[in-house]
Amino acid sequence: MIVMGVNQDTYAGEDVVSNASCTTNCLAPVAKVLNDKFGIESGLMTTVHATTATQKTVDGPSAKDWRGGRGASQNIIPSSTGAAKAVGVVLPELNGLLTGMAFRVPTANVSVVDLTVNLKTAASYEAICAAMKEASEGELKGVLGYTEDQVVSQDFIGEVQTSVFDAKAGVALTD
Repeated sequence: MIVMGVNQDTYAGEDVVSNASCTTNCLAPVAKVLNDKFGIESGLMTTVHATTATQKTVDGPSAKDWRGGRGASQNIIPSSTGAAKAVGVVLPELNGLLTGMAFRVPTANVSVVDLTVNLKTAASYEAICAAMKEASEGELKGVLGYTEDQVVSQDFIGEVQTSVFDAKAGVALTD
């Protein structure tokens, strides 16, 4: 499994490559920056995910779970995600340190990942923002974006970067 900007150097010319899920591609660059700069002890990610093609348009049976069979355009549907575990595949040093959950929401496009972490080295929210901005202008340019604009989901339609750190949407739990 490959995430550009995170572990593309492990690609050895194989014919079949998994570029990971959209959620993993969003989460992994942010987790990489946090872990490289401050170290991650543990974390919880929540993705608020746009409707997907596999969801039902109206209530119906689902082989996966009861909630998954509910109508996508009428409900916020709690779901599972493998993205946190997948980050442990592309960043082995984080294997087993992250967990996560998902909510499917009735919007046509654009998803968001909320990541809460316990860091090994204390950091202010300003220091975290600075690290994200630096990475977005340096080693992860074109993969990780950074914004301080007052954006909403529709503003990201057509976004070419796999992850954008929204500095105005985050908060610090502790220093």
